[in-house]
Amino acid sequence: MAVAPIYFGSFSSLDRLKSTHKKKRDHDEFTEFSDSEDEEDETEAVSTEDAYMFPVYGSIALLSMYLVFKYLNTDWVNYLLSAYFAVLGVAALAQVGVRIVKGTTGIKLPLYHVHLVHKHKTMLHLRFSNLHLAMLGVSMVLTGLYLFSKNWVISNLLGLAFSFSAITLIRLDSFKSGMIMLAGLFAYDIFWVFGTEVMVSVAKNFDAPIKVVFPKDVFPADGKLQFTMLGLGDIVVPGIFLALALRFDRHQYLAKLGYDKEKALPKALNGKHRGFGFPVPYFTSCMGAYVAGLATTISVMHVFKAAQPALLYLSPACILAIVGTAVMRGEIKQVFAYTE
Repeated sequence: MAVAPIYFGSFSSLDRLKSTHKKKRDHDEFTEFSDSEDEEDETEAVSTEDAYMFPVYGSIALLSMYLVFKYLNTDWVNYLLSAYFAVLGVAALAQVGVRIVKGTTGIKLPLYHVHLVHKHKTMLHLRFSNLHLAMLGVSMVLTGLYLFSKNWVISNLLGLAFSFSAITLIRLDSFKSGMIMLAGLFAYDIFWVFGTEVMVSVAKNFDAPIKVVFPKDVFPADGKLQFTMLGLGDIVVPGIFLALALRFDRHQYLAKLGYDKEKALPKALNGKHRGFGFPVPYFTSCMGAYVAGLATTISVMHVFKAAQPALLYLSPACILAIVGTAVMRGEIKQVFAYTE
């Protein structure tokens, strides 16, 4: 389950290739039909400086939540958090639903435009189709059911949608930044799980879809389900690193083809700006390492009957997979020189 948002989010993070030979539209700002090939999302870059600060910001946020739950009424705090995540959940589920339908059917629907202009300056421009409206309705129903029932399946759907969106939109600028981030959060996870009660306490009290849960026993004898949980950070953090590995795989493939954004697309791409196949050695090795690390985390958790910091296993697994693959392929310089 945790692999799905990483796999699809990584491929969704691939930009549409630019070239001098692409169709021009007279009114590109007001395109008539929805086209997943032309849609580009705004992304958030993570630099080396940001990577160094990840554990600091994470620690501040975690400790703040711990103190809030400790000194304020837990129920009221969770009501507020549930309302906040409900709004985010509607948007995340709708986005994922639209992408799934477009990806599986290739459908193109007429677009509606909401354009707000002030003094010849665009203040707001929304583009949506009937598909967006339909998925928005479905996501509102599912989110409403979650708020009233706290159903663990719907909670997982929301968590996976959040993870997919984050992996799609958050981009590391280099492997150096990614390794610094993973190493810092490796230490962060160990300290807050083994060194204090803070992480486990917040995870148990935080009644919002910030984790993915798995039943320990589908048919328990007493009729009460008990769950093993995985925080969304254990999906998103390695996920954005894996997405970087996939983009590097594509970069290496395009470099061999002689791709240049100022020229026409190489013939091997058959005119495709996106959706073409390419070798994925770094992504495959890193995904294998992630799955192995996740399996190790769950196994140790069951053996010792205690919470485990997943990044204790996932961070070194992902880093070693990239470095090991680079050494075997003789591309260590290219890996550490790659930037976005």
